[in-house]
Amino acid sequence: MNNERHPIDFSTVLAAAVHDMKNSLCLLSQTIEELSLKVEDSNSVAKNHLATAHYEASRLNTGLVQLLSLYRAEIESLPLNVDECYIEDLIDELLYNNESYAKHKGLTLTVEQSGNLVWYLDRDLVVLLINDVIINAMRYCKSTIQLKIFEENGYIVFQVEDDGKGYPSSMLKATTINIQDFDISHGRTGLGLFFARLIAGAHSTGNRKGEIVLSNGGTLGGSVFTLRLP
Repeated sequence: MNNERHPIDFSTVLAAAVHDMKNSLCLLSQTIEELSLKVEDSNSVAKNHLATAHYEASRLNTGLVQLLSLYRAEIESLPLNVDECYIEDLIDELLYNNESYAKHKGLTLTVEQSGNLVWYLDRDLVVLLINDVIINAMRYCKSTIQLKIFEENGYIVFQVEDDGKGYPSSMLKATTINIQDFDISHGRTGLGLFFARLIAGAHSTGNRKGEIVLSNGGTLGGSVFTLRLP
């Protein structure tokens, strides 16, 4: 009888566990949405708690998807499913994902889109990325978030601005460093930023690659997140 113990591939076990947790979280989010529809609009306290629960579930789901994608990127490369995408449909999905929480927190989320844009990109990953940026903006803004989407010099540009205090200087510098150098104990640095750079860089055409840029100011005076894809 062979009693030799084989080492556990922890990364594979973790990936499987994350996948199961993501499925459970999806069911939880659906339950929260169904409960929200059954609660009377006059019950503002219950509505507010449900909106917050849905917001936190969205954040958890984003984190789990990021972990799975980073695992897959390590064993091969970040898998992209590039296809024709109608940007107006992408915007509708982003608004649907965030309108409940924004409404109950009294936040204004506006969209500026130039024309009827159509682009080739990985819709699921881009929605995940921009949705995560909007979720963070809702946490740190005062009252207003603006999503701008336009074409510029052969790139499609997604820009999320808010009227908060802006990005800390440490995060503005973090766009060019590796994940090992991040201080992930502070709210707006770490995995999300690394993941955004990974998604952007995976989109390429010829010698052009996608990129992200963080800055402060913009039209609302707070943080400005810019995603550029060729």
